[in-house]
Amino acid sequence: MSRIGKMPVEIPDKVNATLGGNELTIKGPLGTHSLKIDPCLDVQISDGKIFLKAKDSVKTSRSRHGLMRVLVQNIVSGVSVGFKKELDIVGVGYRAEVKGKDLNLTLGYSHPITFPIPEGIKIHVEKATRVTISGSDKQLVGETAAQIRQYRTPEPYKGKGIKYSDEIIIKKAGKTVSATSSGGK
Repeated sequence: MSRIGKMPVEIPDKVNATLGGNELTIKGPLGTHSLKIDPCLDVQISDGKIFLKAKDSVKTSRSRHGLMRVLVQNIVSGVSVGFKKELDIVGVGYRAEVKGKDLNLTLGYSHPITFPIPEGIKIHVEKATRVTISGSDKQLVGETAAQIRQYRTPEPYKGKGIKYSDEIIIKKAGKTVSATSSGGK
């Protein structure tokens, strides 16, 4: 039995959960998501909680028990509160701006980079160097942030690039000039 899987998932007031066959549909103020439940698990909805239970003690059902519970919890959190990632752009002349359904990035290359914003994702740019990515799907928010960060990962000498706002870049020491005199004979 999974310790995480045994815990029930609390359903907030504005969220509705319905079970149809092996598909769990969760609807909230930020959207609707559905999840196919593994056939080796039983799902029950009662008293504002979702309970997941493994049908047997086979290794595969035990291993999927906790995973499915966490996926259900992420969907419930996503449709009620949402998820958010923040990126900081560090570097002289590096900036971002949203134009229509595209994010335009100027990152020191000879050309600007245009990133199409995926469906279900909202991107907000504050003071041209802070990008906030939000949405109701945790996986999609994280993947979008990783794709944007990949255009210019932070370099270890000056820290220039795109980094997560809570990421700490450990800077390396650069080359030092020796103080020896190079005198001739």
